[in-house]
Amino acid sequence: MHVMIIGAAGMIGRKLADAIAQGRWPGTAQPTALTLVDVVEPTAPDGLPFQPDVMSIDLSQKGAAETLVKARADIIVHLAAIVSGEAEADFDKGYAINLDGTRDLFEAVRHAHNADGYTPRMVFTSSLAVFGAPFPDLIPDSFNLTPLTSYGTQKAIGELLLEDYTRRGFFDGIALRLPTICIRPGLPNKAASGFFSGILREPLNGKEAVLPVDRDVRHFFASPRAAVGFLLHACTMDTAPMGHKRALTMPGLSATVAEQIEALRRAAGEETAALIRDEPDATIAGIVAGWPQNFDTTRAQKLGFQAEASFDEIIAIYREDEMGTGS
Repeated sequence: MHVMIIGAAGMIGRKLADAIAQGRWPGTAQPTALTLVDVVEPTAPDGLPFQPDVMSIDLSQKGAAETLVKARADIIVHLAAIVSGEAEADFDKGYAINLDGTRDLFEAVRHAHNADGYTPRMVFTSSLAVFGAPFPDLIPDSFNLTPLTSYGTQKAIGELLLEDYTRRGFFDGIALRLPTICIRPGLPNKAASGFFSGILREPLNGKEAVLPVDRDVRHFFASPRAAVGFLLHACTMDTAPMGHKRALTMPGLSATVAEQIEALRRAAGEETAALIRDEPDATIAGIVAGWPQNFDTTRAQKLGFQAEASFDEIIAIYREDEMGTGS
């Protein structure tokens, strides 16, 4: 089985490749080939029983998708995107990467399918940003796609394309609407949601963090470990029970910023929680105000997807996976 990860240099891509190398692939048929793709050359994980292919390719450039599809990977995990804040700030770049690159990939697979019957599993990471206010208290999978950002619009179009290409038999697609991933390791990125991780990550590492929104803001979260689990399951699950509805909202935890901070206080004490400084940012607050807050993920759970139930658990996972301690 040949697995290709596009966007393999990103945080989730790296963790997914590491999980494969650590033998966490579900099922009996294990990967025998791995191709890692990103704009910058990804780092191959240690522990693989074979040598992976590593490729530095910009999916938004002409001919890039066709080059990738020549590998005829059995499973393509499409993670490549620029994040919400950057896509909103740079309209052209957002559409070139998040939409045109995705369409080019789907088209390259379609042409390969028509040429020789190539029909891979296509796992596409979407976003809760495909939904727009006003929302019900609990948002179902079937809620209207009415995004209020360019990023959300690009992801919504990607979902619709994936369902149509799957319906036509060009590939076997599944789109995962990921919760905001928290706690993200490393340095802050340009995502408007980045502060949700920052207000926990920085204090846990002894640094001050800036909170740009009110503490009563509610959002929907899952850990990086859960995100990798979603992807592994999507790569190997039976998609037939999904029918033509190939976009799924992943399970997660609905919590307020105040609840995040209380979990931080329980885990690391008052001095750590005191490192958070309230500094309102109207732009970020405006973006976040248009985001959904809670979801009915019964369908995804019945299909086998699982996530955390508390922020205490999310913080413990970060400390175990990123800081080398389980407490």
